[in-house]
Amino acid sequence: MAKGFDIVGDGAHTVIAVHGWLGSAGAWRPLVPHLDTATFRYVFMNLRGYGDRRGEPGEHTLAEAATDVLAVADALSADRVSLVGHSMGGAVVQRVLADAPDRVRSLVGISPVPASGVPFDDEGWALFSGAAANPGHRRAIVDLTTGNRLTGVWLDAVVRHSLDHSDERAFADYLLAWAKTDFHTEIEGNPVPVKVIVGEHDPALGEQTMRQTFTQWYPNCAVDVLANCGHYAIDETPVALATSLESFLREVP
Repeated sequence: MAKGFDIVGDGAHTVIAVHGWLGSAGAWRPLVPHLDTATFRYVFMNLRGYGDRRGEPGEHTLAEAATDVLAVADALSADRVSLVGHSMGGAVVQRVLADAPDRVRSLVGISPVPASGVPFDDEGWALFSGAAANPGHRRAIVDLTTGNRLTGVWLDAVVRHSLDHSDERAFADYLLAWAKTDFHTEIEGNPVPVKVIVGEHDPALGEQTMRQTFTQWYPNCAVDVLANCGHYAIDETPVALATSLESFLREVP
């Protein structure tokens, strides 16, 4: 693994994947066995403060993260790439599109945060803003966003991964970045091919939210709703996710 990212596959189509708030580059591992590594070159990167970039200084903003995504593309001599973002990573890849539209071949959001951010009521904000210092809050968030239907053993594993692979400060900073940043007017009307893949049990970033945001802003946007899935399709339905993802990527010009 090079500093900051892991490469899987050697295909001609480069795909850079950006993890979610409770993830890391390593959180994509359940998906990897199901990917077409002959057609695609997948690059799973860590944001600053995550994975092997823990302890690295940064401001932990969407703009900074987008700059880092482009730096990875440059390091791989990839002029145009497809971008995949899970949850918070979905906001990051849209920021890349806003900043460097000529570099983006296509965009896929997996339960992605819209470019308008996410509205919270007081109770929700207390839960999420307390998650940096409180593992119990992280567990409650994972349980909530998957429909309160999955085994506690898995919930605990997601929380443990998050604690082991992210800095507390970075985790806190990124919440403000993805929840409170609105740049949707910068991407509105962009003709890039877009697909959003969501779970039927995701209460906040599900189909309704995508119809109110992504499909309103991107004229070439498709929505796929995965059955028996919440916010963490990478873990919950990896085969279905790989199928949906690559059926789209194969059609990208």
